[in-house]
Amino acid sequence: MTKVLIVVDYQNDFVTGSLGFEGAEALDDIICEKIKRYSEEGEAVIYTCDTHTDGYLATSEGRRLPVEHCIRGTSGWEIYGKVGQMVGRGSAVFRKDTFGCLALGNYLDEMQYKEVELCGLVSDICVFSNAVIAKAALPEAKIFVDARATGSSNREMQEKAFDMLENLHIDVINR
Repeated sequence: MTKVLIVVDYQNDFVTGSLGFEGAEALDDIICEKIKRYSEEGEAVIYTCDTHTDGYLATSEGRRLPVEHCIRGTSGWEIYGKVGQMVGRGSAVFRKDTFGCLALGNYLDEMQYKEVELCGLVSDICVFSNAVIAKAALPEAKIFVDARATGSSNREMQEKAFDMLENLHIDVINR
């Protein structure tokens, strides 16, 4: 395997739950098509899941974003829709308690993929953070985000994030 698709935090709470926003549910089919294509080509698909506990509001993130979400074991924590049904046996799933996932970066460094595509939610927070981690782990790999397969409730911040990603030599396609 030389390529990997990373589906970032496409979870119920970010789509229809406590931090959901209009349009997030429309990404379900787009992301499913990507997963299907990567799987048919024999390439890897990785998922990240924002994962918090009942003590979330007492964390650094919880004090700055005081909205309980993705509490482990709740329906909001589960991967949304058809994408959630596509998580199969042997799928790598990284549970993370903050925006970026260092374990994901270490895994990418170990696997030495030549191409990394990111999609999912939220474009200007967790997708952004994990794209930067992927670039740090694999500085010579092609790293890109498909703008059609990610979203944010804040379109202005999303555009700024896309600009910053491109500034860091991470391609943003379908913008």
